[in-house]
Amino acid sequence: MNAALPPILEGAGLSKHFAGRRRLLGSPSVVRAVDDVSLRVERGETLALVGESGSGKSTLGRLLLDLMTPTAGDVLYEGRNIASLPKAEARALRRDLGIVFQDPFASLNPRMSVADIVGEPIWLHEGLARSDRKAKAAELLRTVGLRAEHGARFPHEFSGGQRQRIGIARALASSPKLLLGDEPVSALDVSVQAQIVNLLEDLKSRFGLTLVVVAHGLAVIRHMSDRVAVMYLGQIVELAPVDALFEEPLHPYSQALLSSVPVPSPRARRERAPIDGDIPSATCPPPGCRFHTRCPHVRPLCREARPPLEAAPGGRSVACHFWREIAGAGAGTIVTPPASAAFTRRLALFEARSQQSEAANAARAAEPANIT
Repeated sequence: MNAALPPILEGAGLSKHFAGRRRLLGSPSVVRAVDDVSLRVERGETLALVGESGSGKSTLGRLLLDLMTPTAGDVLYEGRNIASLPKAEARALRRDLGIVFQDPFASLNPRMSVADIVGEPIWLHEGLARSDRKAKAAELLRTVGLRAEHGARFPHEFSGGQRQRIGIARALASSPKLLLGDEPVSALDVSVQAQIVNLLEDLKSRFGLTLVVVAHGLAVIRHMSDRVAVMYLGQIVELAPVDALFEEPLHPYSQALLSSVPVPSPRARRERAPIDGDIPSATCPPPGCRFHTRCPHVRPLCREARPPLEAAPGGRSVACHFWREIAGAGAGTIVTPPASAAFTRRLALFEARSQQSEAANAARAAEPANIT
């Protein structure tokens, strides 16, 4: 990241409201999917947007890529307001911003061959001849771990992981500077998720990309992100470097999210940060702090005034009136209970049998071979 350059992408006061159901003898309700969000994406970083379903993270990602028109606010790409660009410049800008969709099957045209799917952005932005498009598409397929001859096949002939590689190749076809992954691994098998995450990291290093990743899998976020923006009910409640967030979350919602991460040990458990109820409806968000209906640290001020996203030490930002007082609550303490007597007996028996097996194997190895 180069601090001397402006951010590659910036959202200023972004809001996106959708018309909901019409009430009887009344006006339609308004779904506030994103509400007054400001965010900077620095060059070369991987920024993650996390939160529960319905928090607005996917909508914010699409607003940043100009795939949706904001209800209010502006999106700036390399310091230029996208909404004010002439039509020709706006179209040229489209090649710099790529997206990888969540569903690797629904995002691919089933009637087109893989070569045509990957080659379509090349034709739109470069106007190459068909033979040149096929050659470049074949190279892109090899780049994402597929074979060139796969270009003659159709999407239904591939597995989910292979289809996501095709989607990544299509996103790379226009030589973008920034790539948005909208839940890029959530629809894949666990065994394939790590492959796709590693592929995205390799491509970022190889092509100098900036990544924005929308996800709810916190293990994936910890592995590949530089900064994390935690969203709740259409607003950012905490923004922090990834290690700082996972080691000491400041906002009670961040603490609750991280305390829900499973502990990779059958004997260990985590003392979870208490959080009750479901996320409120975006058509009628609570006044004041939107998390106050579920927050274990709620006070009268939380119900009355919306907390600003204020700066915190270590390049962090947090939207909580009392974050200094509750910072020590953490993400839940991992507790390992004492082993039961039955477990101790089983473990001792297993270790004894393992030692006997190792001794028998060593004895067989030491016997002289019978040569006839």
